[in-house]
Amino acid sequence: MTDDALSRRRQHRIGLFYALGAFTAWGVVLPVYLKALADVPVPEVLAHRIVWGALFALALVAGLGRSSELRQLLVPRTLALLLLSALLVTINWVTYIYAISSGHIVETSLGYFMNPLVSVALGMVALGERLRLLQIAACIVAASGVALLAAATGGLPWIALTLAFSFGFYGLVRKVVAVESLIGFTFEATILAPIAGIYLLWLAATGQSSFGPAAPARDALLLGTGIVTALPLIWFAAAARKLPLTTVGLLQFTSPSATFILGVFVYGEPFSAAEAVTFACIWLALLLYIADAVLARRTAAAPLAAPGERTRETGR
Repeated sequence: MTDDALSRRRQHRIGLFYALGAFTAWGVVLPVYLKALADVPVPEVLAHRIVWGALFALALVAGLGRSSELRQLLVPRTLALLLLSALLVTINWVTYIYAISSGHIVETSLGYFMNPLVSVALGMVALGERLRLLQIAACIVAASGVALLAAATGGLPWIALTLAFSFGFYGLVRKVVAVESLIGFTFEATILAPIAGIYLLWLAATGQSSFGPAAPARDALLLGTGIVTALPLIWFAAAARKLPLTTVGLLQFTSPSATFILGVFVYGEPFSAAEAVTFACIWLALLLYIADAVLARRTAAAPLAAPGERTRETGR
């Protein structure tokens, strides 16, 4: 095996390590971590996550010598789009924190299973992308599953839908603005940090803060929210550089799968027959989505045969 081939294999293994680290953190570590902070009000957890995440990311960007990339984003259009993406990620985070702390872990997994399908639909509506037959079928099956759950329970799974659509629109905005993952996250968190910091100071001044010397273990967890927020994103960005996007896309389903198992079998959340039908529809839709992605990749990678070769292969 040549040195070049060995190097590619090594990069692939490193990429898999980063990807599995990111998806394990999102699927297992983060839900367990936030569950341990269930006694802290959701807005306060969100504020700590923003402030410490911004400080951690800024330190990392400075350490990597990439601070100048942040200044390059200070143009009106880019700034406006990143303000919008910051708002969308805030909606996503506050919904996620609320869901974890209030015992809706299973519904968060449903939301992130739905997310790729929402992204496909948004690409069609917002970017004029043409959907292939299997993609259309996947969206129809997924929508049918949500409709069945709404009919059975008398209401929509709003947590799952909010997570799926907020992150779907977030991805759409970030696709338009085209900013590298770490730099984009750092900028978004820095935009939000002053508001979050003022809120934390107000809580401290009014005696409502959960952060203080009376509970050092909880303080450590709140400080660590920045690390558990930023590190998986950094690992994901590293994986995306070293692995084919198809591989990353398929591996992403390990995260909501782990969260689903965690919610049902570890935390004992109820799982009704209606939810089982909905998940079955979503999983079928994802199988169609994956099949379409694999077929599209094979078609794009297949070398074009010469006319004479095509004649021999087909008998014409």
